[in-house]
Amino acid sequence: MPGIDESLLEAMRLPGARGASLVDWISGLALGAVGDAPGGDWEATAAETAELGRHVAESGSLAAAGTAGAAVEPGEEPPVEDLIATTGDAYHLLRFVSTPFDSTVFLHLWLDRNDGNLALARIRLAEMADRLVLG
Repeated sequence: MPGIDESLLEAMRLPGARGASLVDWISGLALGAVGDAPGGDWEATAAETAELGRHVAESGSLAAAGTAGAAVEPGEEPPVEDLIATTGDAYHLLRFVSTPFDSTVFLHLWLDRNDGNLALARIRLAEMADRLVLG
């Protein structure tokens, strides 16, 4: 089972990948990062995407039925699988990772809009999140 570095390097092999990171959406810290960072700073990007991820994960209106407003417990699936944000030249894909001990992290993949395949990236990132071993 791959760890953080191996998973991020695997993400960078996707067509159009510009950068990838693993972010803790509670602390706003990047637990690992490879490639280029949007805006040139992975820590700033991690803090900004963590705020977005935290808001969506804790959102009552976007949560699965029965989980509205509930905290994510260890070993429990996050209420949202992933987020996609598009810009004029890129896609940002945030895939929430469920772990046995903590479900407060997500993979962030930054894809070039012209070279990337969003559908393929979403499928591969979900597979990576399922295999990811933290710690």
